[in-house]
Amino acid sequence: MAPMKFLLPAMAATLALAGCSGSSNSNKQSQPVALVSLVTAQSGGVASTEQVYGAVERNAETQYNLVAPVEATVQRIAAPGGTAVSRGALVVSLAPSPATHAQIAQASADAAAAQQAYERAKRLRADGLASDAEVESARSAAANALATKRALSTQTKQLALRAPGAGYVQSINATPGDLIGAGTTVATISRKGSLRARFGISPALLPRLSRSAGVTLQANGGLPSRTVPIVAVDPAVDPQTRLASLYVRLPSGSGVETGQVLSGQVALEQIDSGTTVPYDALLDDGGQPYVYVVKNGVAHRHDVTVGAANDKHVAITKGVSSGDKVVTAGGTGVEDGMKVRTK
Repeated sequence: MAPMKFLLPAMAATLALAGCSGSSNSNKQSQPVALVSLVTAQSGGVASTEQVYGAVERNAETQYNLVAPVEATVQRIAAPGGTAVSRGALVVSLAPSPATHAQIAQASADAAAAQQAYERAKRLRADGLASDAEVESARSAAANALATKRALSTQTKQLALRAPGAGYVQSINATPGDLIGAGTTVATISRKGSLRARFGISPALLPRLSRSAGVTLQANGGLPSRTVPIVAVDPAVDPQTRLASLYVRLPSGSGVETGQVLSGQVALEQIDSGTTVPYDALLDDGGQPYVYVVKNGVAHRHDVTVGAANDKHVAITKGVSSGDKVVTAGGTGVEDGMKVRTK
C-alpha cells in the first residue's frame, strides 16, 4: 500500500502540468492577428497645396471710366446702370456749365487780343520800333492763347460720353441736372472680356509658390472648377490682412462679376527632403498624429511630427525612417504590439 500513497501525488502533479500546457496553447491560438496593407516609407519631399481667398477686382484693366472733360451739367443718362453697351454707344450726355461758357468766351477774347498784339509787334518791327525778341514774345503769347481756345473748344465737343468698348454700365455717379467738375468720373463701364482677381497669400509661402501651376478655382455658386494663370505676384504685405497678393486672369464667360468673392488652391513646390508616407497611413489620437510601423510581423505605434502634405502623401519629420514598413489599410483595427499579416 505504501507505493500507492506516493504515486497519487505524482499523478496529480502530472495532470496539473498538462492542464497548464493546454491553457498556454489556447492563449497563443486566441491572440488576434490584424489583416493590413503595408507600404515602405520613402525618402523625399512633398509638394503641397494652399487654400487662398480673393475677389474679382475693379481696376483700370477691367473697366472704363467716363470722365467729364470740363465743368458741365448732366443733361441725360442714355444708358442706366446694368445696361449692356457696345463700342461708341452714348452713355451720358453733358452740357457746358455757365462757368465753362464764360471760360470759352474769355479764351476766345484772349486769343483775339493776343493775335492783335502779335500783328502790332510785327508792324512795329518793320518800322524799327520793336526788337526781334519782342516780336517772338508776342508770337508765343498768341500761339498759347489760340491753343487754350482750341483745347476748350475740343473739350466742349466731347460732352457726349460714349463707351470706349463693349461691356455693361456698372455705375452712374450723377443724375440729370447735377453740376460736375472737370475730371469727375460720371460713369463706370465693366469691360466685356477677361477680368482680374486678387488673392491673398502668406509672404512666407511665396518662395514655394508654383506660378506655372496657376490657381485652381473651386466650384462656387454653380460655377465650375477651373485653373487660371497667375499673371503677377506682389510681395508687398497688405497692412490689414498681413498677406501678399497674387493676381490671376479670369477668362471671358467665367460667369463672375467685379467684387465677387472667390476661393481656390495654389501648388507649393517641395523645398525640404525627409521621409514621406502615404496620407492613408496617418492616424490621429486626440490631435497627436501617429502611424503603425511593422517589424517582424508586429505593429508598433510611432507618434510622428508631420510636415507638408497633399491629398496623397505626407512628409514625416520625426518618428519614421526611410525603409520602415507602415500600415496604410486596416490600421484602425490595430493596437500597439498586435501581430499583423498582409493582405
